[in-house]
Amino acid sequence: MKKRILGNGLEVSELGLGCMGLSFGYGPATDKEDAIKLIRSAYEQGVTFFDTAEAYGAINEQLLGEALEPFRREVVIATKFGFKNGDSSQGQDSRPERIRAVAEKSLKHLKTDVIDLFYQHRVDTNVPMEDVAGTVKDLINEGKVKHFGMSEAGVDSIKKAHAEQAVTALQSEYSLWWREPENEILPTLEELGIGFVPFSPLGKGFLTGKINETTTFDKTDFRNIVPRFSEENRKANQVLITVLETLANQKQASPAQIALAWILAQKSWITPIPGTTKLHRLTENIGASTIDLSATDLAEINTAFNNIKVQGDRYPKHLQDRVGK
Repeated sequence: MKKRILGNGLEVSELGLGCMGLSFGYGPATDKEDAIKLIRSAYEQGVTFFDTAEAYGAINEQLLGEALEPFRREVVIATKFGFKNGDSSQGQDSRPERIRAVAEKSLKHLKTDVIDLFYQHRVDTNVPMEDVAGTVKDLINEGKVKHFGMSEAGVDSIKKAHAEQAVTALQSEYSLWWREPENEILPTLEELGIGFVPFSPLGKGFLTGKINETTTFDKTDFRNIVPRFSEENRKANQVLITVLETLANQKQASPAQIALAWILAQKSWITPIPGTTKLHRLTENIGASTIDLSATDLAEINTAFNNIKVQGDRYPKHLQDRVGK
């Protein structure tokens, strides 16, 4: 798989693997052995960029630590700090002492002596950004962290952090059905030389074409509270899939592959991290790296999607209030 450079020199595979869904957010946790098999299969197929977080539960970091231990030096592991007691339902906590505590715990869970990319999971408005970035800077100087990242941060916070410690990457939601970062975030990242790591590049599964208004989710699946995933909105948004399927058929590809190839075509410093629990979906996603979309293809996609109004907010209000700070 081709490589890309994020920010100030972090080399990663052009597609990464988001590991949240292996144990958090999308229903019951994946069997441990199956999860390890999936992570190692990703590596064998060229993926070198793996994403986790304290907030996904200790098991998530531990899975990566065990799965990637045989080839730790060949991969990049990203994890995150920023929630009280590591629990996203308790709100933000990016106090310096908390950042340090999370770093020590993550190093242990990941079975490593250094965290390649350490993100602030959400901006904590109660802690000056200079203190957050300064603490990570100290961890970098101590050799415990290599690169600093932010997640779902706003332009002002990004600039403040970057002035204290170079931000290597911003991780935020971005896909064909959530393009808001194009307004202010992407121009800012380009100006500052910061990489972009889109999560949910497949629209939390919707852009695969495998979800419709009759789909039922596990009772613990957080999509049950996402407005965009109400039965009515899923039905209305099927028009997006029709557009993707048309182009996918022309390219002998899947809608998911077209959606990922579209992101890869936007900027050379963007590396999406689709997640999955299924080996065949992993292989399908990785196949997107072999698809070249022409300028005509991209124009066709943009024209079609610009004429479609996506129905439903991407987050319920209590989660939307945490982003863009």
